[in-house]
Amino acid sequence: MTDLKKLKQDFFKALQPIYEGGEISNFFKWLAEDLLDLKTHDLLLESEANLDSKKLVEFKKAQSRLEAQEPIHYILGYTEFFGLRFRVNTSVLIPRPETEELVEWILEDQKFSKSQLSILDLGTGSGCIPIALAKHLPQAKLKALDISSEALKLAELNSEDNNTKIEYTQADLLTLKHLPEEIDIVVSNPPYVKFNEQAQMQDNVLKNEPHLALFVKDSDPLIFYRRIAELTSKMRKRPLVYVEINQNLAEETRQLFKSFGFQSLELRKDFRGNYRMLKAY
Repeated sequence: MTDLKKLKQDFFKALQPIYEGGEISNFFKWLAEDLLDLKTHDLLLESEANLDSKKLVEFKKAQSRLEAQEPIHYILGYTEFFGLRFRVNTSVLIPRPETEELVEWILEDQKFSKSQLSILDLGTGSGCIPIALAKHLPQAKLKALDISSEALKLAELNSEDNNTKIEYTQADLLTLKHLPEEIDIVVSNPPYVKFNEQAQMQDNVLKNEPHLALFVKDSDPLIFYRRIAELTSKMRKRPLVYVEINQNLAEETRQLFKSFGFQSLELRKDFRGNYRMLKAY
């Protein structure tokens, strides 16, 4: 028999130097449900339980990984985004709530649209953006690209898990000659964190999430936005562009798109009050 109360006390004692109390409570609940097959009422009662010794070993391994500041979502192997479950590993960024707001903006704008949209996601990672859009815009045609073959493998699995059809392509955005024609919407959450901003980031992100998907050179932090603006401005039918942006470069990003002939430009704040999204047309 395992004393859940003591298991929880030991868990909190090990993690309190690193995390806040609310975070630790959530971690314990998620790991206990996922690895120990315990239900919420078992955890609330903190009773004794017959637990498989192998499961306890896995729980302790997960606790050790948390102590090493590995993100809980990589430990579990999945996360939630826009009400859907996505597999994640160290080849992709863990989807953020701010990106959910980007998806919400697109859906809000297309609420009354009757046309069959064609949407392209640049730098798709786990596939969270096109898959979420596909679930809410079932008539839309979704395409996505990424430079990482490992990310695309995961994105394809996530598409299967969520019963969506996405056309994935491996490509480097920075060397692409052109985008597919007849695209109505281009969306992207490209790398935008400058290397000199690392000090503002949490260790669990810096040590575990893929730097390829996070960072840009301090000397050219808008490199991906320039490429997106350049490619979309060349298209015969110029699409709507939605991008997640660096809050510290909001106005610079707006001016960049303006310089490529985009006349309708809107910045939007995220739930934290930071300018995090831009729509260009």
